[in-house]
Amino acid sequence: MPQLPAPDYPADVRTRLEADAKEIISRYPGARSALLPLLHLVQSEEGYVTRTGVQFCAELLDLTTAEVTAVATFYTMYRRKPGGEYHVGVCTNTLCAVMGGDAIFSALQEHLGVGNGGTTQDGKVTLEHIECNAACDFAPVLMVNWEFFDNQTIESAKRLVDDLRAGSRVEPTRGAPLCGFRETSRILAGFPDERPGAVEATGGAGPASLIGLRLSRGESAAAARVVHPRAGATRPAAAPEPGAEHLSSHDAPQTTSASDPEHPAGPVTEEGE
Repeated sequence: MPQLPAPDYPADVRTRLEADAKEIISRYPGARSALLPLLHLVQSEEGYVTRTGVQFCAELLDLTTAEVTAVATFYTMYRRKPGGEYHVGVCTNTLCAVMGGDAIFSALQEHLGVGNGGTTQDGKVTLEHIECNAACDFAPVLMVNWEFFDNQTIESAKRLVDDLRAGSRVEPTRGAPLCGFRETSRILAGFPDERPGAVEATGGAGPASLIGLRLSRGESAAAARVVHPRAGATRPAAAPEPGAEHLSSHDAPQTTSASDPEHPAGPVTEEGE
């Protein structure tokens, strides 16, 4: 059984965290509403939500440690044990799974020698299968510290984790440049990302995600088509959507994605045709 109460932070650390916490709490009409970002804040200190972090949040928000723990254990973005510098999440929800996510996850477990939620001995990578990343048109998708790596294959995923462990430069497909898990947690707590170019970096949805928007604007169904035409029909060429480019050197070739027009899987017609 753990010793109670939890040990406090060192005085200098607590002073710094209290200043940050007061800034976060001031953004909300009710202090209790600040619990989620405060949990990210304490996670940024030690890489996971410790008993000390739970006690700290409880004291500042006038909650019980049970109330704080209930929230910290409900949301999967909060760690309850030490982890690696890079959290590698493999989407194994329906579409990513059938497009290869399950195979990628199994291959990475063997390649890294860890199970689900396990961390490599060098402390670099924690591997976990996760639920939908809302990037189905780029399936199968991995996320590293919540940044996207699209259209993955077993080989591209292995190369990605090898580069992370080697300290090589790794660029996400979309979104801000990669940083460590603690730095990511501080940004999620609501503090600005001061790295040059990080705020300007952005991503976008793929053509399959945008078809409804395009149709609502009155664009023709032919121009917005993202599925195969009937046998023998000609598929009209469409300009790539913003954000559809895959700029990361750790992406697999785009032909692995279901959104690729030459991919053999998927429906062969549109509803109503």
